[in-house]
Amino acid sequence: MVGVRLGLVTGLVSVVVLLAVLGMAPGVGRVGWIVGLACACVLAGSAACRAGVDRVMTLGPADLVTLTRAVLACGVAALAAESLVTDTEVGGTLVPLAVVALALDFVDGRVARRTGTASAYGARLDGEADAFLILVLSVHVASSAGSWVLAMGVVRYAYAVATWVLPWMQQPLPPRYWRKVVAAFVGTVLVVAASGSAPDPVTYAALVAAGLLLAESFGWDVVWLWRRRPTRMNRTAGRPVLPGKALDRSR
Repeated sequence: MVGVRLGLVTGLVSVVVLLAVLGMAPGVGRVGWIVGLACACVLAGSAACRAGVDRVMTLGPADLVTLTRAVLACGVAALAAESLVTDTEVGGTLVPLAVVALALDFVDGRVARRTGTASAYGARLDGEADAFLILVLSVHVASSAGSWVLAMGVVRYAYAVATWVLPWMQQPLPPRYWRKVVAAFVGTVLVVAASGSAPDPVTYAALVAAGLLLAESFGWDVVWLWRRRPTRMNRTAGRPVLPGKALDRSR
């Protein structure tokens, strides 16, 4: 176990080291440094705030794997920003970093289960690492495949904003392994698109399929929450009655 503060500080230092290594070859310049460090600070700050809310004091082995993925994602963000602003060719470095980050996504869950350290905080950290990597990859791919690809990266954050505005979307969702499958598929498709290894028609079709699957995944969650939104007040208990409660009591 590692303290949250020590773990996050180590993550920030790791981002600096990674950017320095990437800067030795054509790829990361001033723009990349600014974006990479900004992303690292935002992610570390968010993780620290969430840890405070959840009263988490230490990071488990799986959390450290997830933190490593976030560090690599910051490197991907730096490369994507540099490519977007300066037209620098970064695919040869960006793709391997993204592949390693995606591969580690299959590791942290297993580590958590084998070490008995699975937690709600770790699940949140894992989900945010997935979302951030998809966001930066979508930014990079959008420059060649079309701006519509950005929707795949933005949807997670649009959903988060909606939960702030709509109270009925703040209910906890049931576990659904399909979310992880879709996130892994979307990330893989974006990496393939970034590598340019597949013919353009195949890449475009895969991107469309990834977008549709992502829409289905988030759409299912929104519909599930909508159907269980509070609709009227229980006058005796003083609590909102959810649709289907009366039916449940009659069974």
